[in-house]
Amino acid sequence: MKNARIGTLTALAAVAAFTLTSCAGGSAANDGGGEAEVAAVTDVSVVVPADPGGGWDQTGRALSQVLTEEDIVSSAPVTNVGGAGGTVGLAQLANEKDPNTLMVMGIVMVGAVETNASAVRIEDTTPIARLTEEPLVVVVPADSKYDTLEDLVEDVADNGQSVTITGGSAGGADHILAGLMLEEAGLDGAEIAEKLNYTPNSGGGEAVPLLIGGKVAAGISGVGEFAQHIESGDLRALAVSSEEPVSQLPDVPTITEEGYDVVLTNWRGVIAPGGISDGEKDELVRVVTELHDSEAWTAQLETKGWTDAFLAGAEFDEFLTGDIEEVTATLKNIGLVQ
Repeated sequence: MKNARIGTLTALAAVAAFTLTSCAGGSAANDGGGEAEVAAVTDVSVVVPADPGGGWDQTGRALSQVLTEEDIVSSAPVTNVGGAGGTVGLAQLANEKDPNTLMVMGIVMVGAVETNASAVRIEDTTPIARLTEEPLVVVVPADSKYDTLEDLVEDVADNGQSVTITGGSAGGADHILAGLMLEEAGLDGAEIAEKLNYTPNSGGGEAVPLLIGGKVAAGISGVGEFAQHIESGDLRALAVSSEEPVSQLPDVPTITEEGYDVVLTNWRGVIAPGGISDGEKDELVRVVTELHDSEAWTAQLETKGWTDAFLAGAEFDEFLTGDIEEVTATLKNIGLVQ
């Protein structure tokens, strides 16, 4: 897949191949046949479908902190439900009875649903909002033999399974990026599946000791998860996956500048249980919109190095439909799913 820009998805003019369940009814009807009035949301539960420490966990805890400190809600407890790229948490969300539940998710979950053949799909949930996006960074241990991204990619192409790359969940943005770089190097889907030795983790936090300890050749994760280790000198950054260099790592070239025409951003957002009413969805959209519009959330974005990528309601529905289609096609193109 040439010029692979699946993280931003700026052209979604014809995406309506299937309909998400965001408009499913769930509240009792009033005597006039319409939907019963929905009470204002005063408390929410935040579910992070990953272990503590990674990008989803950081997002969930920042969400909870701002919601409560800004008095948007009274309480927003965070629960971690890790496993299988978020699909364990996704299965739990399918049985959730509390409509005021927000689950953190993103492109990683979109890919994991496919690679794990998840029985519960994102289409079974209620999309609420996209919040952020973040470029990825390819890193190696400080004493690595790889001086450039080309050194690493060519070694994988030549020596295959002897070169181990670590990152987040199988089928997630990190895994996809590794496959796209090999595709740009001239490998087809079958060759990528044969040669790419990818070790998945629950996030960049688990990858760091593997990298520093020399257990793997390279790692891929969000810039925010590796930045402090790059600054300390424990890791070296070879390239970032954004259109332009990022402010946290201004001297690190882009993957495109290194000769591989690949741009990919790791977006994150929130979904709610499927089957909630339109009114319940609208209330959650209101809550998350108030969060987005607050100065406290803007400060979180700056601190974490996240890019504001806010989309809510119908716009997020449309984006998510298109992202699912394009990620699925990409995973097939690069041999990560059949």
